Amino acid sequence: MTIYYNAFNYFFKYNLPKLYKHFTDQKLTADLYIIDWIFSIYSRCLNLDLASRVWDVFFRDGEQFLFRTALGILKLFQSELLDMDFIAMAQFLSRPPEAKVGQVELFRSIEGIAVETRNHSFKQI
Repeated sequence: MTIYYNAFNYFFKYNLPKLYKHFTDQKLTADLYIIDWIFSIYSRCLNLDLASRVWDVFFRDGEQFLFRTALGILKLFQSELLDMDFIAMAQFLSRPPEAKVGQVELFRSIEGIAVETRNHSFKQI
């Protein structure tokens, strides 16, 4: 899991630097939410229809899509998360509000997430 956390954090910092800094300042680490999201393949934090769509793309694109989805969720809620403290963020991330996570919005957010930089790709990390 350490390898996954490192890869996630690398692309979190690259894609969402302001939010990454806020999480770091609040000492909210990825292991507090990402393990549940990935092990359940988002079935515990997204409604079933949306989770099923994530599963379809995951089976097509592989594990890097799971990380893009996590970053897409964070990007979608970035403005709200930036106004929260550690406790509020941890509670929020344990179950993002389903009513606010629309399929179109989430997949647009995911599309904007890069898992390759000039120096590294997901597989390299």
